[in-house]
Amino acid sequence: MLGIGFPEMLVILAIALLVFGPKKLPEVGKSIGRAIREFRRTSDELKERFEEEIKADEFRQAGKDLKKGFEEDEESKKVS
Repeated sequence: MLGIGFPEMLVILAIALLVFGPKKLPEVGKSIGRAIREFRRTSDELKERFEEEIKADEFRQAGKDLKKGFEEDEESKKVS
């Protein structure tokens, strides 16, 4: 988990407790959790879009190659 071990997590928690206090700490944790969830969802959507575009581009290229092959085949039939 990001190279952070248990002792480091305890130090971070202690600092957060001192900075935000015991009453605000759960609220801050929820906000951070929501932000991380939103970031993950957005990055997953972006990844999906990139993959879809790559597949669409490969499909278009395959169509062009197929069309070129048909055209070459038709030209060779006309010459024969």
